[in-house]
Amino acid sequence: MKAAVFHGPNQPLTIEQVQVDKPREREVLMRTVASGVCHSDLHFVDGLYPYPAPAVLGHEGAGVVEAVGRDVNYVKPGDHVIACLSVFCGYCNECMSGHPNRCSNQQATQRPKGEPSRLSQDGKLIRQFANLSTYAEQMLVHENALVKITHDIPLDRAALIGCGVTTGVGAVLNTARIEPGSTVAVFGCGGVGLAAVQGARIAGARMIIAIDQFENKLAMAKNLGATHTVDGSHSDAVEAIRELTGGGVDYSFEAVGVKKLAEQCFDCIKAGGTATIIGMIPVGQKIEIDGPKILTERKIQGSNMGSNRFRIDMPRYIDYYLQGRLNLDDMISRRGKLEDVNDAFAAMKRGEVARTVLMFA
Repeated sequence: MKAAVFHGPNQPLTIEQVQVDKPREREVLMRTVASGVCHSDLHFVDGLYPYPAPAVLGHEGAGVVEAVGRDVNYVKPGDHVIACLSVFCGYCNECMSGHPNRCSNQQATQRPKGEPSRLSQDGKLIRQFANLSTYAEQMLVHENALVKITHDIPLDRAALIGCGVTTGVGAVLNTARIEPGSTVAVFGCGGVGLAAVQGARIAGARMIIAIDQFENKLAMAKNLGATHTVDGSHSDAVEAIRELTGGGVDYSFEAVGVKKLAEQCFDCIKAGGTATIIGMIPVGQKIEIDGPKILTERKIQGSNMGSNRFRIDMPRYIDYYLQGRLNLDDMISRRGKLEDVNDAFAAMKRGEVARTVLMFA
């Protein structure tokens, strides 16, 4: 099969032939139909997060089941599925307490040492990124990395739910659990940030302030539910938010992974407010906050993949889409082929897209 192979940071991905093994006991072989190009992958391509090479990147995909291992009874060939990097074992303390996104025993869903790898090239190991590797024509995953979905939603839209939508909407609804009528600020209007804007709208926020440096992204945020926008490249975002709200927002979300924005995310909340950091702050960087503000019951927290229980959450998000309450159509800025993956990263850096979706069929 064709796959986009990562050979190390600051190098373009290369399209190569990679071998995929047959599914074993609880594994599922699926045909990839669509994969979103997520900013998280760019962190690894740019070397901000380490990852061993060679590997097939990608973690936001949807497709069709082709074959299953002998112990799989959750899906069957022909089923439409979304893949999720929050693969869960089902029996560790985190899973059993209702937090499968924090599964502490993901090793149980991987092949034991000594067994053939799921992906290889001429007999040599190709690493599987996030237990998925969606930048490939096929994916071989544990059944607990999949959710079965209705055929009513196009698979390119479904792919977005695999990471960006689940992360952004989930951060609002599950992690922060914002209240109806609250005020919200979202820093960054890429795929995750736009999902957070929509999550705030779905949750009934009365004011949703979107902050970005690109006018096209701010316009998209307004289209998807933001009530106000702030151009962070031409104004002090924190002061603008305070002026709009009369002192600060109830909830704020950082969806880029930039130290300065994470600090502004905390600075813009009012007393008793909550700042949620969604973005991947680069390894080694630390966030600085004003100590006395902690005494005002301001809170800062992280969110891991929207605190998801993805087999519960993703079908709900699909229902929101089918009901017209969650706009996935306009979140897709471009569609391309696997060979366009490096162009998709470049367009992301230039701020031209919310999401590029690579189509395999």
